[in-house]
Amino acid sequence: MANHSSRRTFLKTLSAGACALACSRFAGAETPKPSKPNVLFIMADDHTSQAIGVYQSRLAKLNPTPNIDALAKNGMRFDNVFCNNSICTPSRASIITGQYSQTNRILTLGGQIPPERQYLPIEMKTAGYQTAMVGKWHLSAEPGAFDYYCVLPGQGDYFNPTFRVRGDKPWRKNTISQKGLHSSDAVTDISLEWLKNGRDKNKPFFLMHHFKAPHDMFRNAKRYDSYLKDVTIPEPDNLHNQPAEGFGSEATRKFGAGVTRAHPSWGLGNRLGVTKKLEEPEYGRAVYQKFLKRYLRCVKGVDDNVKRLIDYLKKTGELDNTVIMYTGDQGFFLGEHDLTDKRWMYEEAMRMPFIVHYPKMVKPGSSNSWLINNTDFAPTILDLGGLKTPDYMQGRSFLPALKNEPKPKDWRTSTYYRYWMHMAHNLKVPAHFGIRGERYKLIFFYGCGLQGTGRTPVAWEFYDLEKDPSEMKNQYANPAYRKIIADMKVELKKTREELNETDKKYPKIQEIIDANWDK
Repeated sequence: MANHSSRRTFLKTLSAGACALACSRFAGAETPKPSKPNVLFIMADDHTSQAIGVYQSRLAKLNPTPNIDALAKNGMRFDNVFCNNSICTPSRASIITGQYSQTNRILTLGGQIPPERQYLPIEMKTAGYQTAMVGKWHLSAEPGAFDYYCVLPGQGDYFNPTFRVRGDKPWRKNTISQKGLHSSDAVTDISLEWLKNGRDKNKPFFLMHHFKAPHDMFRNAKRYDSYLKDVTIPEPDNLHNQPAEGFGSEATRKFGAGVTRAHPSWGLGNRLGVTKKLEEPEYGRAVYQKFLKRYLRCVKGVDDNVKRLIDYLKKTGELDNTVIMYTGDQGFFLGEHDLTDKRWMYEEAMRMPFIVHYPKMVKPGSSNSWLINNTDFAPTILDLGGLKTPDYMQGRSFLPALKNEPKPKDWRTSTYYRYWMHMAHNLKVPAHFGIRGERYKLIFFYGCGLQGTGRTPVAWEFYDLEKDPSEMKNQYANPAYRKIIADMKVELKKTREELNETDKKYPKIQEIIDANWDK
């Protein structure tokens, strides 16, 4: 474990004045107990619920996340938390603003949130919090609303990472490098240094600690090279068993990024060095084993570094007064539907793991099934800090859930989703939107770019998640569900209007919607 980060590293990441203040005021002092709780928001990139033990997937028996599991066992596991667009930048934008994509203006990976719209840290500072952002930022503009930041450029590097910091030069020009370190270790070193020496310990802290791992292509710290080496990773039931219709069918395999030869445009096997001499299903199985082991080795590094943060809070006596939230910026396919990456509105990509540990409020070993999405994170964090949700935020605080109170009668019954980046890169996922209810899911693949270009087949998909949790049978044409589908279309249209998620700005898309809405 990389615990050798020195005070010299910290001095490089803060201004001399701030460092002098921290050193002179707090050297040797006991950690005070702020009246408001600290908030530690931990997020790993592409860490999906299937790869967290307490979610009891096929991978749970491998025990991939004992330290994250411990947070859940002593806190609350949320089972129905979803992103509204399962790619990095839009999801992070919703978290930092409490808004959906068209309101915060981040539809794709190319968007940015300037400091004046980084609402979560702005509001937390008004509540008396000292704020910090460490690790993967991925919102392009300077995270200037935070009191302190040390962030990776773009995706960042797995090894010898460079970080952008505040300094005398313009944004992007002030950098430090963590030579000899894996990014998960480096991000944790920097957060620990700030917690130990960089903050005003008379104030509660709000720290966003964001790992790069396990984003692809997965590269783990060397100490994990032998982890799971001689283990056969369980395969999902639908790795080789695809439905006869829908975007996972044999007729539509040109869509999406996958594991087997059915997705030649992605070439995952080539990237992983799997020999082309193998035939299916042996080829897909070999790719899957290599893919999952690399992914889970990165997850192991994240989990071990979460323990370092917890150990520090235990040592300083701050654990009980710190709300620890653990999540991923979206889900991720680990071979389900013969898919990898995310983007699709299927469960594995849309669902976010979410765990909260706060002994003063949260009942140990509890779970929650409310429909929550990532626009709700900011309102809940503000609520923990004693602030009301601002009118400009579209999400809603779920603090009552943490208190184990009954779900409000007016809580949402469905959550909205939209993927905009039509057929982008080699991942080739058609543009689509829909709603996910407590039992049913309705998806509309309108299949084109913003100006109606690059059209792919228009299609509706409908799933009964109670009877078909793996989404293997599209029931849209089943007359038994006709009334439910009609009601969900009404709800979908109403939701889009209420959330400012319509296509009034994109007439070519609206034409497709109008022509196919009742088909």
